[in-house]
Amino acid sequence: MSAPKRVKRAISGWVVLNKPYDMTSTQAVGKVRWLFSAAKAGHAGTLDPLATGILPIALGEATKAVPQVQDGTKVYRFAIAWGSATTTDDTEGSVIATSEVRPDRDALEAVLPQFTGTIMQRPPIFSALKIDGERAYDLARAGEQVDLPPREIDVDAIRLIEHDSTQSILEVSCGKGTYVRSLARDIAEVLGTRGHVSMLHRAAVGPFTDADAVTIEQLEALEGEARDGLLKPVWSGFGDLPEVRLDALQANSVRHGNNVLLTGAGAPVTLDECWASFKGEVLATGWVEFGQFRPKRVFN
Repeated sequence: MSAPKRVKRAISGWVVLNKPYDMTSTQAVGKVRWLFSAAKAGHAGTLDPLATGILPIALGEATKAVPQVQDGTKVYRFAIAWGSATTTDDTEGSVIATSEVRPDRDALEAVLPQFTGTIMQRPPIFSALKIDGERAYDLARAGEQVDLPPREIDVDAIRLIEHDSTQSILEVSCGKGTYVRSLARDIAEVLGTRGHVSMLHRAAVGPFTDADAVTIEQLEALEGEARDGLLKPVWSGFGDLPEVRLDALQANSVRHGNNVLLTGAGAPVTLDECWASFKGEVLATGWVEFGQFRPKRVFN
């Protein structure tokens, strides 16, 4: 006899997963969704299979907060292996160019300021970006010419952690859309050599960091309420986003998608983005204009 079909649960919250090496983000979401028997799941930012680290997985109503987490700052620790460039700009690809040049610490630190602030970056050809409806990595694997134009990205800071003649380990804090593989490639080229990413770990995404992370093994070792206890609340995905607390009448109005006038001492008059709550539960995301909270996305 076949095993009984799992009943999907309307469970909501965040699993801050420390994604293991050689697992796709889609596989990770599928595994977590199965473990929690969740009716709905998604993730806040793809992480390469060869990368480890923070993959925020949203269950249920938390999927509505994915845009806020995706737009948050990312922190990556990565290693540049010196002397060779690859088709994928990491260890998965074939070597396409080599160099005998090995930069010293001073030379490397001297060029890092060129890669901070708002800069133009050419994405790797093996990326999920679309060209005429096709993924760039699918075209590249098929042997087709892939030409991705440079894009504007924001890099808050980049610093050197360790360095020797074979590789260097760096940490970068950056905005949405930054490709660390491209950073490694471009840093090497500016130094007159070649390089590719040999290690990549995402240490933070928006409000979530390594300190919040759990592993697949930890999730598998628990059951029921103990496993559910590892979920972070939906509102934890909002980070520093201002909270607007509503009373019962206001909350009922917002649940129906209506604007509400905020009252009381200190009530905000204008906020570009915020979230509204009632008794600690998320009601909606939205903004405040002329003293009114205007819901954009309502949570159940």
